[in-house]
Amino acid sequence: MDITVEGITKKYGHQKAVDGISFHVKTGEVLGFLGPNGAGKTTTMKIITCMMAPNKGGVRVGDHSIADEPMEVKSQIGYLPENNPLYLDMPVIDYLAYTAALQGVAKHRIKSRIGEMIRTCGLTAEKHKRIGELSKGYRQRVGLAQAIIHDPRVLILDEPTSGLDPNQIMEIRRLIKELGKEKTVILSTHILPEVEATCDRILIINKGKIVADGTPETLRKQATGRELLRIRIEDGDRDRVFSTLQELESVALVDPMPGMQNYFEVQSHPEHSSRRAIFEACVRHHWVLTEMTPMETKLEDLFRDLTVK
Repeated sequence: MDITVEGITKKYGHQKAVDGISFHVKTGEVLGFLGPNGAGKTTTMKIITCMMAPNKGGVRVGDHSIADEPMEVKSQIGYLPENNPLYLDMPVIDYLAYTAALQGVAKHRIKSRIGEMIRTCGLTAEKHKRIGELSKGYRQRVGLAQAIIHDPRVLILDEPTSGLDPNQIMEIRRLIKELGKEKTVILSTHILPEVEATCDRILIINKGKIVADGTPETLRKQATGRELLRIRIEDGDRDRVFSTLQELESVALVDPMPGMQNYFEVQSHPEHSSRRAIFEACVRHHWVLTEMTPMETKLEDLFRDLTVK
C-alpha cells in the first residue's frame, strides 16, 4: 500500500515544524526517515498515522485520505512511537490480546497471532511477565509486536531498535527487512549504519524541509563533488606530512586515520582533485606514497553537511 504525502505543513504558533513537504513511498519499500532532533520527523509520522492534522496539505494511504477516512487509514497502519507507551501492569500475553482486539483482529485468530508475535519478536521467555518487569530492550520488542499484530499493510517505526543490545538489533533489522518485502515501511532512526543495513531509500529532513531523497548509493554519488582519498605515506614524519597536506591548495580537510600508522584521509575542495598535488609533494619531500585509494563519501559526512547549517 503506497503512501503519498502532498505539501503538508504543520505549525506550532509561529514555528513551522513541517514546511510544505511532499514524498511518495511505494509498497515493498523501506524508507529511512532521517534528520536531527526537531527536524520534523515525528510530526510527519504523527500526521501520517492520523494522530494530528496538518495545517495544509494532505496524505493518502492507498486510496484513503487521512482527512476523509482516518479510521480506514488507521486500520492499515502499525505504529511504534518513539516513547513506546505500554501498560506496565499487564502481562505481555494479555497486553497483546488487548491490542489485537483493539485493532479488530477476529476473535478466532487472536491466539494464533499472539503466538506468532511472541516467536517473531523473541518474547517466548518473557511472555508471562508483566511488562513493567521487562528490560527496555524487551519492552521495545513488545511495542513492535503490538504494531504488527493485526498484520498491517503499512508500518511506521520511530526508533525501533532503541535500547536493544547488538544481537537484538540484528534480529529486528532482519525482521524489518523481511516485513518490507510485502509492506510499506517508514523507519526513523539516528543510527546511520542501521539505515544502510535496513533501508532501500533515505529521506533526510532538516528544519521542516526535505534536503535529500534517494538510495544510500545515489546520495553518496551526489556528494562526490568532494573527492575523498585514503593515502599512505611512508618515510616522513607524521606531523610534517599532515601539515604539508593541509597546505595544498586543493585540499579542504586532512584526517590522520586512528590506529593506522602513516594513513590519512584527504578531502578535496568541491570540484577539485588533490591526487597530482599529493604525488608531487611526496616527490618533493622524498616520501614514499604506497597507497592512494578513492573513497565514497560517508553517509555520516553527507548527513552532517545537509543538516549542520
